[in-house]
Amino acid sequence: MATAVLYPRTTPSDYHRIVSPTLKISDDNKIPIPVGILACQRDPLLRSLDTVVITASVSQPAVPPAKKPAKKSVIAPTIPNDPVLEVILHDTVIFPEGGGQPTDTGVITTTADGTIWDVLQAKRHGGHAVHYVRVKDGNVDKALLAFSPGTNITVALGQEGYDRRYDHMSMHTSQHLLSALLESQLDLPTLSWSLTTYPSPCYVEIPRGMSSEEVISIQTEANRLVFEGRRIHVEVEELDKAQEKPTPILESGRAAGKGLPEDYTGGVKRVVVIDGVDRNPCCGTHLPSLHNLQLFLLPHTDALARSTTTNARLYFLAGPRLITHLTSSHNLVTSTSSILSCGAPQVPERVAQVVDERRRAEKRVGDVEAELARHLAKELIDEMAQTASETLFKKCIHRTDDSGNTLGFLSAVSLAFTTLSDTARPYLIVLTSSPSSQTITSTTVVLLFGSDDKKVKEAGDGLKSKLEVKGGGKGTKWSGKYTGVWKEAKESARLDEMLSGI
Repeated sequence: MATAVLYPRTTPSDYHRIVSPTLKISDDNKIPIPVGILACQRDPLLRSLDTVVITASVSQPAVPPAKKPAKKSVIAPTIPNDPVLEVILHDTVIFPEGGGQPTDTGVITTTADGTIWDVLQAKRHGGHAVHYVRVKDGNVDKALLAFSPGTNITVALGQEGYDRRYDHMSMHTSQHLLSALLESQLDLPTLSWSLTTYPSPCYVEIPRGMSSEEVISIQTEANRLVFEGRRIHVEVEELDKAQEKPTPILESGRAAGKGLPEDYTGGVKRVVVIDGVDRNPCCGTHLPSLHNLQLFLLPHTDALARSTTTNARLYFLAGPRLITHLTSSHNLVTSTSSILSCGAPQVPERVAQVVDERRRAEKRVGDVEAELARHLAKELIDEMAQTASETLFKKCIHRTDDSGNTLGFLSAVSLAFTTLSDTARPYLIVLTSSPSSQTITSTTVVLLFGSDDKKVKEAGDGLKSKLEVKGGGKGTKWSGKYTGVWKEAKESARLDEMLSGI
């Protein structure tokens, strides 16, 4: 089901604030504006921009890492095997991934001929935003000519790219708000955070789990600030790495957050400010107001499954993801209540009742199967007694069974036989079970058991060679599977023939 999100139209003029008298945004079209003061960072609601190509080159495939790369929560856009150009523009509305925020996607239109080129992703190389542009029809020379230095182009997010950006901004701004409240109210620093793939909840990692009362208090305060519509702005100045404070280290040895990337050469220090709540260095794109988050939700906390840590993940939703989550949850509850023929408030009670009834039904089925297994075993024992002899008792029984644990039932028959039988007569018994409706991919379960492990092995080898049953065993029991249609007149007859030769 589709959900509608009302986007704010424009960014306030005082959103982006240069607080240094010497920092300037270059209007020289031969020089790229560095990451930190890009158009997408100065005006996060800007969808398109007319600008100029600085450089373009053919992208070289990345060298595979020596060790397995760390898992990323966000699925990065797929880069095709087709040729790709790395394009640097004077300025851009496409955000290069960084600060925990994934890359934007978009398009570039060459002004001269109106050709549209897909921007698959953007990355920060040093201090520059590099656009990865798909080459049309594999014609690299034509693409390089289209992106010659000085070429006028329009770079845009497009609707799909803007929806992606707005989702990322909503969750990133929410994370700043959440982390600020956790630290100021509960003294819980954010160790890391993950902007997961839409529409999954994002999370912050904190040093310990939280009680439900703590979660409610943080959520209540966050909602109060959202409904107040606290404003957000960005302050930028020249970066002086010598003045930068190191990332705090906790007693556990874990860093609280991340510092400035070592390879950043843009020369800009950027601080995101939520009025009266938080000041935090960040290169990501952020909404100009908390109003646009609609509502803020903290669904649950999960302790990390590591014995050496008390860390926990606190999950949250906001903006478009929250709307999608509420819509999906409503649809699930409505569908479930319809299936259970009850109102939505009665769903938990009815589900508990259904689960309890199923548990009792499964127990009844188990009891009946155990009784049936003993009955079949008793019939085998009686038949073996009626043909009293010192020779090897051989028997094959085929059943039709559509249950989900066919081998378990055959094993119960085998166990009941060995438990109830008190004769010293040697025996070799094969139990087979097929579904009622068979196709060429159907599976027939075969269980072989006997009093002599050598005879069992010989029969097992015969099943493999003559009936193509795949399986194995140890001691006096052997089990396997036959794939295809098991016919009494054919497969069972061949099985009887194989047993007669033992």
